[in-house]
Amino acid sequence: MRLISLIAILLLQSVSALHAKDVVFVGHITDEKNNYLSDVKISINQQAVYTNKRGEFKLSANQQPVYQLKFSKRGYYTAIQSFSDFELSAQLTAEKQIRSIALVEKVDGRVMLSFGGDVMMGRRFSKPKFNNPVLIHQQSKAQDTKFITRQVKPYLSIADYAAVNLETQISHERPEEKAPKSVVFFSPLETLSALKWAGVDYVTLGNNHTYDFLDEGLISTLDALKRSGLGFSGAGLNEKQALSAHQVTLNNTPFSMLGYVGWEGGFSPNQTAAMNKGGAAFGSEKNIVSGVTKESKQGRSVVVQYHGSQEYESEPTVMTEQRLKSAIDAGADLAIAHHPHVTQGFEIYKGKLIAYSLGNFIFDQYFYATPHSFVLNVWMDGETFHRAEVVPVYLKGYQPTPATGEQRAKLLKRVQTLSGKRGTHVTFSGGHAVILPKSSDSLIEKSPDLIVEANQRIVELPTSPHTQLFNQISSNDKSLSYRVGTRLTNGSTLESFNLYDSAERGWNTDSSDFSLTQLKANSGLNSLTSAISPKGAETLSMTNFARVYNGGNPMTVDLAVNVTGATQVNVYWQGRKKKDKLNDALNKGTKHFIKSFELDGSKGWQRLSAPFNSPRVGYRGIRFIVEFKNQSEIDNRVFVDDLSFIQWNSAFTPVGKAPINNELIPQSALIEFDRPLTKSDKVLVKYL
Repeated sequence: MRLISLIAILLLQSVSALHAKDVVFVGHITDEKNNYLSDVKISINQQAVYTNKRGEFKLSANQQPVYQLKFSKRGYYTAIQSFSDFELSAQLTAEKQIRSIALVEKVDGRVMLSFGGDVMMGRRFSKPKFNNPVLIHQQSKAQDTKFITRQVKPYLSIADYAAVNLETQISHERPEEKAPKSVVFFSPLETLSALKWAGVDYVTLGNNHTYDFLDEGLISTLDALKRSGLGFSGAGLNEKQALSAHQVTLNNTPFSMLGYVGWEGGFSPNQTAAMNKGGAAFGSEKNIVSGVTKESKQGRSVVVQYHGSQEYESEPTVMTEQRLKSAIDAGADLAIAHHPHVTQGFEIYKGKLIAYSLGNFIFDQYFYATPHSFVLNVWMDGETFHRAEVVPVYLKGYQPTPATGEQRAKLLKRVQTLSGKRGTHVTFSGGHAVILPKSSDSLIEKSPDLIVEANQRIVELPTSPHTQLFNQISSNDKSLSYRVGTRLTNGSTLESFNLYDSAERGWNTDSSDFSLTQLKANSGLNSLTSAISPKGAETLSMTNFARVYNGGNPMTVDLAVNVTGATQVNVYWQGRKKKDKLNDALNKGTKHFIKSFELDGSKGWQRLSAPFNSPRVGYRGIRFIVEFKNQSEIDNRVFVDDLSFIQWNSAFTPVGKAPINNELIPQSALIEFDRPLTKSDKVLVKYL
C-alpha cells in the first residue's frame, strides 16, 4: 500500500468528511479455514446485504462518526466490528475495504466465553475530579449505570457466557467501617443490574477490593449478587465458601469458574478469607492446584481467574506466571489474570490460553496508560481451547467503548508485541486480533513507501493497517538518522474527542476556556479553540500526570497551532513528586520551562516542537502545559490540533539499521529525523 504525503491525506480526509453523504464498505467473509462464506448477513442500522458465493459484500451506509457492522449466518457465531469514519477516510478510494473477517462455526459442545477486566462504578463516577461531568447521579442510578455499559452490550450479548472482575463491594450507601487501607471502593446496587443488562453472566470476586468494607460490605455484596442472578465465586464469609467454584453448564458442557487474589494484604484484618473470617480466596499455589484438581476430576472444564502482578507493568511477575501455569498443569483449561490496570500479553502453554492481564473494563482511573483494554472472546470445545479473539476497547471518560483508529492500533500493537515475546503470534479478523492454539508467524504485508512533505522532521506513522509492527527505516540518503517514539497522551488528532457521546478527559477542557470546534482543523475536522482577550492568557494542558513513562528520557511536546493575531506560546513540563498530593502537584507544582515560540496570524497552521529530557528520578508522573499569551490589543483566537506528548524510545539510528530493540520499538507511532526532510528524500518504512 503506497502512502502519499501526510498533509495530502489529511486534506482529502477533511474534504471527504465534509461532502460525502454515504460510505460504501466492501470486504469478504470466510470460515476459519479461509473458505468463502455465502449468505452471510451484514447489517448496519436498518440496512443489510448478503455475501455472494465468493464471500464478498458491498454495503452503503449514511455517513456517521462510527459504524458498527454485524455479521450473522445460521450455524455460526455472530460477529460485531466497529470502525470510525476518520480511520476509514485514510483510504483514498471511494469504497472502504474492510479486512477479511472469519466467522466461527457453531458445533456441538462449543462454547463462546467473553471476558472483561476490572469493573467498579464508585468514586469518581459520582464525584469526579477536574470539573469532569458526573456519570452516576443519585436520582438516576439505574439509567446512568446502564448508560455506562451501553457501548459494549452488543459485544457481550453475543457470547454464551460473559464474565468480568467485580473489583468493588456493592452497597446502597457507603458502609461505616472500612479496612485499614488507603484505597477502598464501593459501587451502587444498580451496578449489578447494569452488568446483567449488558450481557454479563458471572463475576469473579477474587481481588484486593472484595473486602474493603469488611464483613458489612461483603455481606451486602453477596446478598446483592444472589438477588441479581449473576454467578460469582472468589470470595465468601469463610475460607471454604471463598475457595468454592461457581458451576454452570453451557451447551451441555459443565464448567467451573474459580477466582483468586494473589496476596493476603499487609494489614489486619487482611483481605483474604480464613476459617472463621470473610474475604477473597487466597490464590496461593497450593489453593489454586487444590481447587483446580477438585473440579477437573469431576470432568468439568475449569476456568481460573487470578488477580495479581504489579500495577501498570507490561509483564506479569514470575509468581503470577508460575501460578497460572501450575493451574494448567493441575487441569485448568483457561487462565485469565487482572490487576495491573493495563493490558499484558498472551501465551499458549501446553495448548491452553493464558491471558496475563485484561486491563480495566469499567474503571475511574485517569492515568493515560490505563484506558486501552479489550473484550476477550474465547471459544472452547469442552476442555480444548479452540480460538480467541481480542476486541479492542477504549475507556472513554471511564466508559468502555469500541476502540477505533489510533486507539485500536495502540492496543493491538501492544498485544502483538507482548504476546510475540512469549512465542504467541497474532493474526487478524477485521479490526480484531486472533489467537490460535498452534501459533504461526503473522502474515507479512508489503512495506509501504512513506513519502513526507519538505521541512518535516516529526512524522506520524499511519494507524492503518494496524497489523504492522515497526522494524526500521531506509532512505536514499544514507547519512540520514532517525529515532522512534510512542505517545504518552491519547486522542491526539481530536477526531474521537466526542465519539460515543463521551468527551475525552485527557485535556483540561472542563477547567479551561478551550473547547472543541470544527471552524478550523490541521487534520480531520476537529480542533480545540479559545478566544483570548487583549494582553490576556489561556492555558491548555494534560488534565493529569502521565504515570507510566521512562525517567531520564528524551521527550517532545508536539502540537499544531493556528492564531489570528500575535501570540507568544510557552511550553512547560510539570511533575508530581513521589510525596506530593495530587492537587498540590497540579496547582502548586513547579512549571519547568522548555521552549517559547512567537507566532502571528499570517502563517496559518504551524507545528511547534519542544524537546526536553524527563526527570531521571523522584517523580510519580509528568505532564505538559502550554501557555498562550495574546500580544495584541484586540481579541485573538487560538486553535490547537494534533497535540502529542512523545516519548522517544530509541537513540538516533542511521537509516538502514534497526534501533536497539525494546518492547516499545515495534509499537512506534512516530518518527523523528535528524534534519527536516526535503522533496528529494524517499523514506521506506519496514515492518516486522
